[in-house]
Amino acid sequence: MDMMLLLLTIGIFTGFFVQTITGFAGALIALPFLLLVMPLSDAIAYLSIFYFISTPIHVYKEWKYIDKPLLKKIALSSFIGLIVGIVVLTYGKPMILKKALGIFIILFVLNSLRTKKEIQLISKMKFILGFLGGFFSGVFSTGGPLYVVLVNNETSDVKTLRATMFGILGLVTLMRIPVLAFEGILTLNQLCNALYVLPFFILALVLGKKVYLKLNDALLKKIMLGLLFLSGIMLLIKN
Repeated sequence: MDMMLLLLTIGIFTGFFVQTITGFAGALIALPFLLLVMPLSDAIAYLSIFYFISTPIHVYKEWKYIDKPLLKKIALSSFIGLIVGIVVLTYGKPMILKKALGIFIILFVLNSLRTKKEIQLISKMKFILGFLGGFFSGVFSTGGPLYVVLVNNETSDVKTLRATMFGILGLVTLMRIPVLAFEGILTLNQLCNALYVLPFFILALVLGKKVYLKLNDALLKKIMLGLLFLSGIMLLIKN
């Protein structure tokens, strides 16, 4: 196994292992590993492949809890943001995007450490957050935190929040795959490489579920935030 496949395997395994435990942040964890051996566009393509595999399973299991009206409200804005994000990904400068991703991760961690307060969103904010969620999903595959803010202000039910997040991420993934293919970012070679990683991806989902049932939630959050912060620093200082 060459270095590219090795780090791809480590990144996908680590990212989806963490995501299975915490419910999100898989791309934020995986990207720093992937970006060591490939351009940002290729990393997004690989992440999209594995999101495409995992999200339909979650959506099928959680369908009855998903806030479907909310999905309809943000579908258009998310799609517009996704298109803009992928255009930026295709024609933007990778180094600038890496630095921007590092800053985004660090800001996300710092915001997560703040005392939680209710954020009252006006109706127009749904479109804005939907657009930004789609944009970051297109550029970095990391729109999850923005969607969490949006959905959290629409429901107080944990099951609905979790299920709707699966629904949103699944919707964004279905939108992203054909656009990436059309832009030439998603290739047959990447699909072939993904087959080598698939067993480790499945193992990450299985082990993540088992660990989730055993570990303390507070400890898991600290581990996740620590990993994210280190990832952000690494992206900022690495050329």
